[in-house]
Amino acid sequence: MELPKFILGDNTDHPESIYVIHTEFPRFIIDLKDDEVEWLEDFDKEDEKELSSETEGLILQASEFYDREVNRYEED
Repeated sequence: MELPKFILGDNTDHPESIYVIHTEFPRFIIDLKDDEVEWLEDFDKEDEKELSSETEGLILQASEFYDREVNRYEED
């Protein structure tokens, strides 16, 4: 199965939160309510240095994905 790079998620136990799941390395879930990120990977010290420089861009991409999806729902 080929997964999309980003997937939207929600949960009725957390009605104020909307999640964006990033399915490619480095995999993570971001809660757009407060931009809290849960990494689904284990990193070593070397990875953490590279990851810190990529994190801002990945979070921006996740937010742009969410905005695009919401706009598409509103257009229908």
